[in-house]
Amino acid sequence: MMKILHLSDIHMGGGFAHGKIDPETGLNTRFQDFVKSLSTAIDKALAEPVDLVLFGGDAFPDATPAPYIQQAFALQFYRLVDANIPAVLLVGNHDQHSQGQGGASLSIYRSLGVPGTIVGDSIDTHIINTRSGAIQILTLPWINRSTLLTREIAENLSMLEVNQLLLDRLQPALEGEIRKLNPDIPTVVLAHLMADNATLGAEKFLAVGRGFTIPLSFLTRSCFDYVALGHVHRHQNLNKTNDPAVVYPGSIERVDFSEEKEEKGYVLVTIEPTVQPASKSFETTWEFCPLPVRTFRTIKVDVSKSEQPQADILAAIAKVDITDVVVRLIYQLSPDRVDQISSAVIHEALSAAHHYTIQAELVSQLSQPRLPELGCSVGDPMVALSTYLDNRPDLKDIATAMIAAANELLSGDDLGSLPRDSVLLDIESSTDTPTPESSIEISSDLETTDSNKSIPKSKSKKADGQLTLL
Repeated sequence: MMKILHLSDIHMGGGFAHGKIDPETGLNTRFQDFVKSLSTAIDKALAEPVDLVLFGGDAFPDATPAPYIQQAFALQFYRLVDANIPAVLLVGNHDQHSQGQGGASLSIYRSLGVPGTIVGDSIDTHIINTRSGAIQILTLPWINRSTLLTREIAENLSMLEVNQLLLDRLQPALEGEIRKLNPDIPTVVLAHLMADNATLGAEKFLAVGRGFTIPLSFLTRSCFDYVALGHVHRHQNLNKTNDPAVVYPGSIERVDFSEEKEEKGYVLVTIEPTVQPASKSFETTWEFCPLPVRTFRTIKVDVSKSEQPQADILAAIAKVDITDVVVRLIYQLSPDRVDQISSAVIHEALSAAHHYTIQAELVSQLSQPRLPELGCSVGDPMVALSTYLDNRPDLKDIATAMIAAANELLSGDDLGSLPRDSVLLDIESSTDTPTPESSIEISSDLETTDSNKSIPKSKSKKADGQLTLL
């Protein structure tokens, strides 16, 4: 029986925007979260112990991580070296330079000859001798144009034509590796790719370079005992028959709020000989093991029609345990209620969170649907105006002046005689023409100059996370 730990998409050094500086270490707390998750997975590999660790690619956010980030990654995988557990490190799209030439962030492991560590940066089959016997790993790193095509061949082709040509080149390359497989030992495919029926997560926003989608049929071959994938951040099994299982373990930490509701973890795989006679020589079972990662939580509340918007916002926050959580507060507010919101009070209510952002969406009252009472049968403009004002309690303070101004206009008096505080109203534009929504974003790690009120200025922007009206 052989045990394998399969993990992927570590992205160590990412997600700093949702953290803060630890005063004791000087490191971003989200960096510490990522190190903790990786350490927990390696702890499991050592405790089992497993016979092999397969990493499905994307060690870092880019191909040139800072030295301290590379060191943190290396220290965890060197624990496997000390325990004589071999590992295969596959090159993902984030591990490559933008031109797609090689695995820059992982190639040092091959250059240094780290014992028991294989860097998968080409389509190849590696036979690994573990404490429980031999296994063959077919590596398929991130594929892009430069991997299989020359610039001259691809330059005059459309993206669709390039993708088809890549598939035409990839298929025989895979077939060549399959013909070399030894049927007497287990076979695992380790690939960093986008399968055609995968459910996407944050990786659709994080892609570096141009990849393409690979048909699931390329992977569901009877000669494979398990297909270990990387790239997609959401854990999923693409082949429900498990013959073979085609599994994304997902990322080990949440990258952003698009992964708020996803479990994060790794996969433990067991491969053992079947009882003969059987259709296959080996039987594979696997289980997903969740990691205790930091919680992300969105609190969204609509107070655009509330008479006490701040109290309702505070009540929504109080319903949720935000202690050490990464929080995103989104509230919808009527522009005439902005002066009822105290930034200082909301900041205090969110202070227990690990990190938080505040986004206020100003909802225009002018984008309300046309009132049923204002139909074509309303012939008297003063009746129409009165009906409109009866349905706009937010205009009650100026309603009298508006009616007086309308009477002046209808009586034919000169506009210059209107009082200075009169309001000219175009009923059609007020009821039918929507205005763009505005939003205010406030980050938890910044101070506001006004501790009592949060009042946006018209179309103003300030850097460094201060109050922003978009």
